[in-house]
Amino acid sequence: MYADLLHALPNVFAFANFAAVIIGVIAGIVVGAMPGLSATMAISVLVPFTFGLEPLVALGLMAGIYNGAMYGGAIPAVLLRIPGTPAAVATTFDGYPMAQKGKGGLALQVAVVSSSLGGIASAFALMLLAPPLSKVTLLFGPSEVFWVAVFGLASIIFLLGGNPVKGLISACFGVFVSVVGSDPIYGNDRFTFGQLEMLDGIHIVILLVGLYALPPVIDLLETPLKTGVNSSNLGTEPIWKALPRMKYWKTWIRGSLIGIWIGILPGAGGSMAAFMSYNEARRSSKTPDTWGEGEPEGVAAAEVANNADTASALIPALTLGIPGTAVAAVMLGGLLVHGLQPGPMLFRENPDVVFGFMWQFLFGAILLVLLGGSLATNSFARLLNLPRPLLGSVIIVLMLIGVYSIHGRMFDVYLMLGFGAIGWVMDKLKFPLPPVVLGLILGGFAEENLRLALRIGRGDPAVLFQNTTSLILVALTIAVIVGPSLKKRFLDGRKTAE
Repeated sequence: MYADLLHALPNVFAFANFAAVIIGVIAGIVVGAMPGLSATMAISVLVPFTFGLEPLVALGLMAGIYNGAMYGGAIPAVLLRIPGTPAAVATTFDGYPMAQKGKGGLALQVAVVSSSLGGIASAFALMLLAPPLSKVTLLFGPSEVFWVAVFGLASIIFLLGGNPVKGLISACFGVFVSVVGSDPIYGNDRFTFGQLEMLDGIHIVILLVGLYALPPVIDLLETPLKTGVNSSNLGTEPIWKALPRMKYWKTWIRGSLIGIWIGILPGAGGSMAAFMSYNEARRSSKTPDTWGEGEPEGVAAAEVANNADTASALIPALTLGIPGTAVAAVMLGGLLVHGLQPGPMLFRENPDVVFGFMWQFLFGAILLVLLGGSLATNSFARLLNLPRPLLGSVIIVLMLIGVYSIHGRMFDVYLMLGFGAIGWVMDKLKFPLPPVVLGLILGGFAEENLRLALRIGRGDPAVLFQNTTSLILVALTIAVIVGPSLKKRFLDGRKTAE
């Protein structure tokens, strides 16, 4: 099982594949350091430009950006009390007070070391857990795969938090988009509205760029602020001299385990991991009163957990097609762009690519401390001085070029802008976006396997419930749907009793 993992290692050291990881890490740190930008948006913009690249080059860029952006969010969080990414909110609690005391450089060094260790732990979890899980899922037939898709949709809808009705609406919208185009069996047109450009369906990149990349740019242009950074708050001590004084091993191990666990859960994300790790570390501290006033261990707890969430979120994504985070959902789109269908067959048909991708995650995390430790000083801090209108305009131009290059037609650009408007409205109305992407990815997947199962069963729906695996998946789906409401009733009952 792990022989393929070792066999894929030499491919990663090819110049183009390894260089892609380096470039991705640097680009990710830059993106994360820009308030309002995120790894999700960066990868969404990147995907259209990877069409002509080899799969490992494209995936290496994505892995590097993901690792780099999760740390990069700590830079404005420490210096400006503005989290560069949502997962960096907990980093502001102690990082910014450290910067006010003239220890901003130390805070960034603690953050980059913690981020690197969290990413390394997450990459090892992906390597160890994904292959055996993929072996189990190879035993699934069409009916089981259909229920896996339904379970994935239910998980992202009802475990995402917030309003499950809004999550359901978002998922249904994604499923609707997945059925646009020609019927895969009979060839009939479905919801094309007479547009020949829609006969092949809506390309996932158009949806990703529109939903995830355009709304944050609109928000940037709505608030054209120019922020300044006090460079005197940054230390200049080399990372290798500061490293021996960082004795936070218990916090790093605890935070890594929390981040890995949260990453595997659909819809949880790095923000939850960072908050849980921070709270547990503070609860276990001998001096909890100093937390929030510039405690370096608080920065370590937050950063190690939100980076341990990265690769572990891809465990259910690669093996079951169920992304644990929004970034994982976008990465699934990147896999599909290169003809790689997430799921158990991915490990059988493309072992060198998928296992090489895992190695790239590991090396990206290692490179993070080497590149981030030396680059995340005044040079990256000065990037925060860029006017937001200029930054937003550059990103929009890149988006337009990338989407137009898919098929070389303006119709795709108009479609992307339409999805961008929909995404902006959904964001303002607090509709979650990951269910839309998952609905698009799993919608066609579920339809294909449902129809195949029914053809095998000669139209009898009972074929969907004829084995133990299907029944277990049905039970899990029901538990995911009714679990949150039962939990809420139980908690409300306890409050009333008290």
